[in-house]
Amino acid sequence: MKILVIRFSSMGDIIYTTPVVRCLKKQLPGAEVHFLTKPAFKYIYDNNPYIDKLLLLKPTLSDTIKEIKTEKYDYIIDLHNNLRTALIKLRTGIKSSTYKKQRLRKWLSLKFKLKLVPQTHLVERYMQTVKFLGVTNDGKPIDYYVKAEHDLKKMLPASHQDNYVAFVIGATHFTKRMPNYKIINICRKIKHPIVLLGGDDVKANGNEIANRVGQNVYNACGVTSLDESVYLMSKAKNVLGFDTGLTHIAEAFDKPIASIWGGTVPELLGVQPYMVKDALVVGINLPCRPCSKFGLEKCPLGHFKCMNNIPEDVVTNFVNDK
Repeated sequence: MKILVIRFSSMGDIIYTTPVVRCLKKQLPGAEVHFLTKPAFKYIYDNNPYIDKLLLLKPTLSDTIKEIKTEKYDYIIDLHNNLRTALIKLRTGIKSSTYKKQRLRKWLSLKFKLKLVPQTHLVERYMQTVKFLGVTNDGKPIDYYVKAEHDLKKMLPASHQDNYVAFVIGATHFTKRMPNYKIINICRKIKHPIVLLGGDDVKANGNEIANRVGQNVYNACGVTSLDESVYLMSKAKNVLGFDTGLTHIAEAFDKPIASIWGGTVPELLGVQPYMVKDALVVGINLPCRPCSKFGLEKCPLGHFKCMNNIPEDVVTNFVNDK
């Protein structure tokens, strides 16, 4: 049996496909499992032992479809469910099973602040697409494989090499990020060394936080590669972070995680920490929350209470008690 699993984006959504791929490979003897995604997200499946071949979306959909046809798949597992995947299924004629996005329920829940989306994790929703093959959820965490064995001593100062907290301060959109002053307040109350993680876009934020807090904070934002950042999370005492892919990847290592949410909510998308023994989801109830599914560039009402009003002690007590 030869199976193609498709998910084009984004980081967080793709990382939650890994249990599906693992279960397909382990529960269907002799099955050949391929995965199709965008080139930008290739790294998520690098070194994954449950994938036989990784296909990358080509500049034209026609070229991608030609490649798919040459592979002669028995089934397509469509975990993206958009126009492009619909065209792929139509033009290849391959038997398929498709993830149900529940678009209307999500829109109504967001628009009218209703709770119409079942409180089911995205992984469980994905797993429904392979149920027809007799594949079931194995109840194990997501998979992520660090690409190299990095040297912690070369990456961090001696004061931060043991018993440190990894704090992911980046996120794609403003309404997912906590303001610097709140991060500073939290860092000042944490009793352990802190390593800030994120990309170049939050390097200046990290510098401000480190300068204001002092030597207890080391800013690795924009300094470490993604693989190095993941490695640092895998060696951390615990992880703090916002609704962003790097925080979700941390779930692969089963570290205590404090997942902090602003304008978005995990239950709408089903992306609360998955199979993590010790997790804290932090967010406050407001009439205006959630304001979007994926985050916005500014608070629509201007007050940003969803982040400004988060109780800091809830976060710091979780970190200090672990």
